[in-house]
Amino acid sequence: MIKRLLLALASASLLCINSAHAGDNPDADLVLLTENFPPYNMARNGKNFAQDENINGIATDIVREMFKRAEVTYSLTLRFPWERIYKLALENPGYGVFVMARLPDREKLFKWVGPIGPDDWIMLAKADSKITLQTLDDARKYRIGAYKGDAIAETLAKQGLKPLVVLRDQDNAKKLVNGQIDLWATGDPAGRYLARQDGVTGLKTVLRFNSAQLYLALNKDVPDATVAKLQAALDQLRKDGTVDEIMARYL
Repeated sequence: MIKRLLLALASASLLCINSAHAGDNPDADLVLLTENFPPYNMARNGKNFAQDENINGIATDIVREMFKRAEVTYSLTLRFPWERIYKLALENPGYGVFVMARLPDREKLFKWVGPIGPDDWIMLAKADSKITLQTLDDARKYRIGAYKGDAIAETLAKQGLKPLVVLRDQDNAKKLVNGQIDLWATGDPAGRYLARQDGVTGLKTVLRFNSAQLYLALNKDVPDATVAKLQAALDQLRKDGTVDEIMARYL
């Protein structure tokens, strides 16, 4: 009996900790989580933790306007790493995470609102690299840098390419120019934006191997009516040109 009570108390404490870490507002309909993934989402101060108005980017601005038009309240927290916020959104009712590639193995895990924007998957090399690739299989013999927990890294691993993963995708830009990796598997435009932020320019695309669409992923317990309102608001944003206007601010 005492053991069961202690387990119950521990579970309750963990739930409280998760909510505190997410920075959620108890009056909000949804708790939204995101990460530093420029130019889609980013902390204004460049840190790995930010809340509400201290977060900007293409997706952040679109999501804000979408929730405003749908009249759905929310709290927004940017934190690190991706794997953690993914797990929080997956396991906690009323949570959501963006932006996420909508892939077949994730389809039934979440409810989806989108697409918010494109994310082409590319292999970048140094400007003076002699590497040429026709297919993804051609990259098998090279050292490939990727971002831990990201859909790109997971796809490469499933195909046996064994990417060298880091906790921050921007670290791969410096690893590439320093010769620690031969190729950087990343998203476009995100990878180039991150590289420029770290003073790395002149990288060249040697392969474009996939094209994904990025979404807001909501916990499966979020009501269908809420999902429908948000989708309708996003569709209207795209129809009236607001999405294009937001993207033009950053690209």
